[in-house]
Order: sequence, then C-alpha cells, then structure tokens
Amino acid sequence: MTMNEILLTDRPFREIRDKNIFYVDKTRYIHQLLTRVDNSFFLSRPRRFGKTLLLYTLEEIFSGNRERFKGLWIERSDYAFPRRPVLFLSLAVDSENPEILEKAIANKLDGLTQAANLRQTVKWDTLSDYF
Repeated sequence: MTMNEILLTDRPFREIRDKNIFYVDKTRYIHQLLTRVDNSFFLSRPRRFGKTLLLYTLEEIFSGNRERFKGLWIERSDYAFPRRPVLFLSLAVDSENPEILEKAIANKLDGLTQAANLRQTVKWDTLSDYF
C-alpha cells in the first residue's frame, strides 16, 4: 500500500482529487450546509484550518461535476449537483476611508459578476444590491 501525498499548501480541490492527494472527506458536512432550510450560515475558523479548501470544494460542487466526487460521501448522497455561479471575493482592500473601501469592493464585485455573466440578469445600482 502506498501513502498518498499530504497537502501542505493551499491547492484547488480539483488538483487534490486529480493528483490523489490525501483528503479527509468532509462532504457530508458540506451537504448538511447546502441542504439547510434557512440557507444562511457563517463560517469562522482560525488560520490554516481549511477555509480556502472548503471554498474550492464548494466551487467544484456548484460546477455540477459529480464525477470529481467519486468515492466521497456526497457522491453517494441524493444531492443533485445543480450548477451555480461561484464568485471569490477578497475583502482585502487597503483603505481606512469608507467611501474608497466601498468603491473598491463595488469594483471587485462588478468585475466578478461580469466575468460570471451575471450582469445581464440582475440590475445593481448600489453596493448593497450586490449582496
């Protein structure tokens, strides 16, 4: 039996699965988050506790690629893998001025929504409209 490589840096979920890197299957808990009735949750974890990997995993789930989850809990579940757009928004903006901060975040959101072809379906006038 050979030991799989253990992940030491942030890598996309796709790469972890493609390269057979050691992965602790947390898809059962992701399924519970995705199928909650109230659809709202807040994730807060210390540094180096897998937040980025969770986001990459959600991105793959929302890409509709059930095949990538072969052998994991969620692949055997009743989850339908609907395709949904995923936007990665970093709020790392270097500004103490609220107006500049708001404009920088709006610009980032504008770019993300244009890249995901979402600007055609919803009209945004203010930063709060994005959310």
